[in-house]
Amino acid sequence: MRDVVILGSTGSIGTQALDIVRANPDRFRVVGLTAGGSQPELFEQQVAEFGPAYSGLGEDASTEAAAYACDVVLNGITGAVGLRPTLAALEAGNVLALANKESLIVGGPLVLERAAPGQIVPVDSEHSALAQCLRGGSAEEVRRLVLTASGGPFRGRSVEDLHDVTVEEALAHPTWDMGPVVTINSATLVNKGLEVIEAHLLFGVPIDRIEVVVHPTSVVHSMVEFVDGATLVQASPPTMLIPIALGLNWPDRVPDTAPAVDWTRPETWEFFPLDEEAFPAVALAKRAAELGGTAPAVYNAANEVCVDAFRRGRMAFTQIVPTVARVLAQHDVPSTPGRSLGVEDVLAADAWARTAADLGEPVVGEQGGSRG
Repeated sequence: MRDVVILGSTGSIGTQALDIVRANPDRFRVVGLTAGGSQPELFEQQVAEFGPAYSGLGEDASTEAAAYACDVVLNGITGAVGLRPTLAALEAGNVLALANKESLIVGGPLVLERAAPGQIVPVDSEHSALAQCLRGGSAEEVRRLVLTASGGPFRGRSVEDLHDVTVEEALAHPTWDMGPVVTINSATLVNKGLEVIEAHLLFGVPIDRIEVVVHPTSVVHSMVEFVDGATLVQASPPTMLIPIALGLNWPDRVPDTAPAVDWTRPETWEFFPLDEEAFPAVALAKRAAELGGTAPAVYNAANEVCVDAFRRGRMAFTQIVPTVARVLAQHDVPSTPGRSLGVEDVLAADAWARTAADLGEPVVGEQGGSRG
């Protein structure tokens, strides 16, 4: 029996994690639940059903819960607000099942220096796939990591075709059911950019040896290519249940978590190169990773502001990534020889980027008029 703390219990990751707990009452016991507070009635229902020893709403509650004595903390929070809970879980010595990629990207070395070997277990489907494939060889045998991207709802469109994209269109993901921020990040491919940085940090593979290919059906979740030319692939129908269950139970699998690929039916796997002209977010993320320091935090924070502005009708879809690029170009990465980054440095860069990215006015003109 594993004692589990779930942060972000009312979100997409959190609700699916609780489905796994319901299906496996002999494996998991919920001892902590927290959420941001946007769905208080659902949270109350979850607390009543699972009876955790600790429950609460807000960032402080999540930070406190992350340090609660348990076997594993699932950080399913969305956004940079997950950083302090991530640090709290690591400092308490808890295994961290990490779905909140932003905290690793924002914190970077700050997070890694607090993590013991094997203490962070990836929950993103792509990074869970990479972790599984990496079991097949030593670090010295790895040539490159290949992350797959569905291409989102706008795969195949040119930049010109994207000017008048609506929020509703951006939220209509063809294969995944995710929260609104992650879904829009998938539409711009910023999410894939974040995942490239995350893979670089998690697995210690140089950024120039991490690639992205477009795979529309999302059956292959990622691949590892080895020096002898062999490639290991992790494949399953598009569901987050498998990586979440594996994260909660790592390194052991949970039987019958989800249906497998039906090999009795014809199946075609297609892969396409990434169109970096229409979707420059991945190349921009690699630039942020190369700059290092607080640059990834700036990339993430500026994007969070832009996504919110797009959802509110204050920014066009095609302005999101260029605005992130502008903010990143304006950022002076602090150079402090002999001193590692602190939480204050990261949060200061995050706050600066949010201010720099905020246009403050509705979008008017060549990007398609005022949006609302």
